[in-house]
Amino acid sequence: MFNRLNEAEKRYLEIEGALADPEITGNQAEFTKTMKEYKNLTPIIEKYREYKKTASDLEGAKSIMEEESGEMYDLAVEEYKDCKERLAVIEEELKFLLIPKDPNDDKNVIVEIRAGAGGEEAALFASVLYRMYSMYADSNGFKTELTGFNETGLGGFKEVTFLISGEGAYSRFKFESGVHRVQRVPETETQGRIHTSTATVAVLPEAEDVEVELNMSDVTVETCKSSGAGGQHVNKTESAIRLIHKPTGIVVECQDERSQFKNKDKAFKILRAKLYDMKQQEQSDKIASERKSQVGTGDRSERIRTYNYPQGRVTDHRIGFTIYSLEAFLNGDIGEMLEKLATADAAEKLKGEQNN
Repeated sequence: MFNRLNEAEKRYLEIEGALADPEITGNQAEFTKTMKEYKNLTPIIEKYREYKKTASDLEGAKSIMEEESGEMYDLAVEEYKDCKERLAVIEEELKFLLIPKDPNDDKNVIVEIRAGAGGEEAALFASVLYRMYSMYADSNGFKTELTGFNETGLGGFKEVTFLISGEGAYSRFKFESGVHRVQRVPETETQGRIHTSTATVAVLPEAEDVEVELNMSDVTVETCKSSGAGGQHVNKTESAIRLIHKPTGIVVECQDERSQFKNKDKAFKILRAKLYDMKQQEQSDKIASERKSQVGTGDRSERIRTYNYPQGRVTDHRIGFTIYSLEAFLNGDIGEMLEKLATADAAEKLKGEQNN
């Protein structure tokens, strides 16, 4: 571990020098790339320097203990104990900081929510999830853009797609992929019976043009009229865009904007994200020796969470964590759950690194 830390500090000093080089600062692309590496290394190096200072303080206290007596000796013993405890804590923190970072963590995300089992009730639950993620995003400084939807007469969504942009968006939302289950009494239920419905969530990192080779001859672009529950703009102009990627059969629709050009731009963002996600899935499947994480992000048929209205609780089945404040959770207060999932994932990765 300490060899890696020494190499990281050496690289950090090199980057500091590079950031003062006019050739780097004058090249926007190179400067952005260098700053990103610098930013990623900074918390590791700061923690490592804290470790080295604490280790030095410990040695200093040890020397005093060997040379002094009385009150000075007692103070040195106290200092020695404090430093030793602190070193153990910092070492564990460094282990987590050295876990390889997901290269997608800083990217924007495209989220797709689809109603599953449960008919109209499932569509209403899909709209609840869309509202939940939107409220969390807004309260944490992320920007949300609706890109496409298929609305039902009661205000639910058969499917809804939206873009969440902001630094670290994927790192926050990536564990939300999977099947979400709701247990509640629908408004249309006259007998008071609890129904179980589901919605599936897919979280895709937004792909850059250079990451996905997209041959335009493989894409069919169609224009169509917007569809929805109503409104002056609906069905009046052909501003909606449908993309069909012939080699994979992927279909993307975007209708939120009045401008056909803006809808087309968003649709291509979604298509690239889907192709990038498919490419990543194929790469992951090839690495047979890699043990799957307990938290996982890949299997979207996995039931990951239950929202139980009668008991006012939310349970994530992957980590066995329950929150008993359903109303606040559905109003976007999901930060604690996301942090627990990230911590569990880091612990699994650390375990995997130690076993290798």
